[in-house]
Amino acid sequence: MSEYAVDMEALTQKIEKDSAFIEDIRKELDKVIIGQRYMIDRLLVGLLTNGHVLLEGVPGLAKTLTVSSLATVLDTAFQRIQFTPDLLPADLIGTLIYNQKEAEFLVKKGPIFANIILADEINRSPAKVQSALLEAMQEKQVTIGEQTFKLDEPFLVLATQNPVEQEGTYPLPEAQVDRFMLKLKIDYPTEKEEMEIMRAQAKTGKKVELNKVVSPKKILDARATINEIYMDEKVEQYIVDLVFATRKPKNYNLDDLEDLISFGASPRATINLNLAARAQAFMEHRAYVTPEDVRTIAMDVLRHRIIPTFEAEAEDITPEDIVTKIMNNVQVP
Repeated sequence: MSEYAVDMEALTQKIEKDSAFIEDIRKELDKVIIGQRYMIDRLLVGLLTNGHVLLEGVPGLAKTLTVSSLATVLDTAFQRIQFTPDLLPADLIGTLIYNQKEAEFLVKKGPIFANIILADEINRSPAKVQSALLEAMQEKQVTIGEQTFKLDEPFLVLATQNPVEQEGTYPLPEAQVDRFMLKLKIDYPTEKEEMEIMRAQAKTGKKVELNKVVSPKKILDARATINEIYMDEKVEQYIVDLVFATRKPKNYNLDDLEDLISFGASPRATINLNLAARAQAFMEHRAYVTPEDVRTIAMDVLRHRIIPTFEAEAEDITPEDIVTKIMNNVQVP
């Protein structure tokens, strides 16, 4: 038996052991969340790879409930911040308050100092507030006055956008949207799930207690384990090909996309697709990444990083249509 095979065997056992808690989280969340497995799994991908998630969906799809429940199950601090047009950066990160008795300024920390942040309707606040949040996401630290404070790990921002109402909103600039690892589009539940939701909600006054099944340390340990997951060079090349096809479609026999893409995905897409594919393999309790892991997560990594041309918009061609075409044409290893 080769040394590599022995290594893979040992790694497989380690991954199976270290990823067992994923099932515990899913089982616990199933007590309160009906359906929405896609949303739960993508939130876990973000958590396991230190990446933030942007969620788009109409109201009433259990976005807030899912995030707050996840924070409870993980035994982490949770803050929901409702973004409004009159919100100020200080309302988010904190401010200095003058203490007359001591004749000095004291730091009053804002709600950003939590592990899991739900930034509800992020596009309702002006650019100043959005950039304060995005800076905290990027730097993992906040400056109040002359003092800089590190944010606690794990730190995950889940921002929601309502795709229906556009009046009185401040759309996130493309460069800022790129800071989010994943952008999810949440759909309505199936008929069967809706029936279950209706029956469950009919039992008024019955509150389901969630158990804390995972510690923050376990999440941080899992992040280190994910880095050890094996990725073949062919799979790495596949990731690079998918991203490069958004920039130079002609090189991949996708000539018809040349006039539909203004800007392709940034190098951040390549990094995030690599990490997300590893997390996907980890959640499947596997020690190696398959092309299918990449394909499963590619849409959520790429959809917000492709800027279509006016021509594409005139023809009602969405970034999702472009990503689908690329995935159908780039050769899978």
